[in-house]
Amino acid sequence: MPSSIPTDPVNSGTLESTPPEIFSPEEESQLLSEAHAEKTIANKTFASGDYSSAVQGYEKSLASCPTYLEFDIAVLRSNIAACHIKLSEWKDAVESATQALEALDRVDPPRIATKDGEEGNGHVEEINDATEVRISALTRTGKTINDVHKLRTKALLRRAKARREVGGWSSLQGSLEDYQSLSKSPNVLTGLDRETVNKALRELPVRLDEAKDREMKEMMGKLKQLGNGLLKPFGLSTENFQFTKDEKSGGYSMGFNQGS
Repeated sequence: MPSSIPTDPVNSGTLESTPPEIFSPEEESQLLSEAHAEKTIANKTFASGDYSSAVQGYEKSLASCPTYLEFDIAVLRSNIAACHIKLSEWKDAVESATQALEALDRVDPPRIATKDGEEGNGHVEEINDATEVRISALTRTGKTINDVHKLRTKALLRRAKARREVGGWSSLQGSLEDYQSLSKSPNVLTGLDRETVNKALRELPVRLDEAKDREMKEMMGKLKQLGNGLLKPFGLSTENFQFTKDEKSGGYSMGFNQGS
């Protein structure tokens, strides 16, 4: 057994350059078998509709799974996201789906966009020793990069849905970006998923603009209240300042009117 259990952070979102320590083949097989057994139980619990208990089951599976088996970790994180969606726990679903996507990025590094902005035509970030260890583990457990792409699609769909339900300017923007990423790989989507993505791409921009305007107005209201308190000793108020929205850029410019 290695001197210490690998401690790659699941939330890091970065591609570590130091290879993780790995277990011996026998130890890896035993731990993976334990993880799969817990996952099988959790799957049955999920199917029964007990989603909270299913989350606990998937977390037990995670506790047994070697941390360098990123695909298996991503499957469990994505399953946990599905549980949170069933429970309408949208923020937790976003977090779990993001953790799944980060795990997949560590075994299949993101592509760097070309000058024309097309990510799919770019080149893969440099494959370092840590990534090679994870790719080797992926192959050793009988999975392929194509499996990674399919799982990434599933996790993206779940995160996009959860972000959409969270609402708000920031979350809706993230949801739109997820659906845009999905639209770049239409061959990976099923017919129903493709319809979901296309519908979201039509509807989200409107909701995004509405959320942006609403939050901007709320922020301006709070700033106005604060500003009036600060300006009152000087015989001024926020009425002396006019904010004009630029319809093209969506930004605001400020003017001063001494007579207001």
